[in-house]
Amino acid sequence: MQPLTPAEHALIAHIDQTAMLAQVERWVAVNSGTRNLSGLATMAGLLADAFAVLPGEIALINPVPVEQVGADGVVRAIDHGRHLLLRVRPDAPVRMLFTGHMDTVYPVDHPFQHATWRDDGALNGPGAADMKGGLSVMLAALSAVEAGPDATRFGYDVVLNSDEETGSFASAALIERHAAGKVAAFTYEPALPDGTLAGARGGTGNFSIVVTGRSAHAGRNPEEGRNAIVAAADIAVRLAAVRGPRLAVNPAKIEGGGPNNVVPDHAVLRVNFRPHGADEIERARAHIDAAVAMVAAQHDVRIAVHGSFNRPPKPIDAGAARLFELVRASGADLGLTIGWRDTGGVCDGNNIAACGVPVIDTMGVRGGAIHSDQEYMIVDSLAERASLSALAIARIAQRGGL
Repeated sequence: MQPLTPAEHALIAHIDQTAMLAQVERWVAVNSGTRNLSGLATMAGLLADAFAVLPGEIALINPVPVEQVGADGVVRAIDHGRHLLLRVRPDAPVRMLFTGHMDTVYPVDHPFQHATWRDDGALNGPGAADMKGGLSVMLAALSAVEAGPDATRFGYDVVLNSDEETGSFASAALIERHAAGKVAAFTYEPALPDGTLAGARGGTGNFSIVVTGRSAHAGRNPEEGRNAIVAAADIAVRLAAVRGPRLAVNPAKIEGGGPNNVVPDHAVLRVNFRPHGADEIERARAHIDAAVAMVAAQHDVRIAVHGSFNRPPKPIDAGAARLFELVRASGADLGLTIGWRDTGGVCDGNNIAACGVPVIDTMGVRGGAIHSDQEYMIVDSLAERASLSALAIARIAQRGGL
């Protein structure tokens, strides 16, 4: 632990928690569920106005086209909101990436639409922790650094996407493009209530397996049918059998079928994989291929596989370890105990790490119960976490890297 320099004290003094809280309350009042394009457009406009206090150019980027398999097995295009991109000093020799998301998991018709205050002083609201509070932390930290003496030492890109909660399919290429060449990255997912950060993460892959059989009367000529539901269930059982300590497999849903007196000719199996290493991704892919080939032959059905491993596993390599140590030391100098632990969740930090960039992806507020109507943000963590980010960023700028 070391005392803060006068410049670092000035950096922290720039952060205004009262203004940050008012900002979060305004943002939480906007429903920006991933499929609410109107709400996302409103949110993108608010964020563009807020981040305009930073130097550089702001642009709203159109999403990459994304397709989705419906319950009927038909592949259709789905729309997403635009993403916000801010580029500051793109020619600087040392550059960082800061990412966050404007979307939430609460659709426009969800009953959880308004913020309320808990008895303990925490703010209960949709997206308060995940991650509108985090976006405010990011902006406050960058504003503080820009007001300090080291701003011109480094540059950065900010990417705020509109589809993180559904896998970042429409924004992964944008994140990858702007991760290139960065010395480090911060993503502003919420920390745990006690401030613990996420360390290593597993990956994830989501698949929709469409089975086409042949319908027949269940009593008169069932032998002429080819039961798609049974075939899909067979695939599910075969895939579930390959789970292990480093590969979780969750066959989550089978859609299809119809009246009891008809052999079903259609089914869609939804399955999620959680690999803890690249080798497990290859093992899972091999088992998918093998299960599909065997079931197609044994049940005389046609099978189409849609999906991918869209979030690679995120290990803690040497670069990430150095970044964690820098943040830990910065926290200690602020009187904070910063720890981290491995988690099974995934986020855009997985994609950034896959680009070879050291990343900490829980630099947002302290909070909990995310993705539920009990979601809350610990208000005092707004200034606390903005101070942590600002100090860590300034030190990376001073050092010219990690």
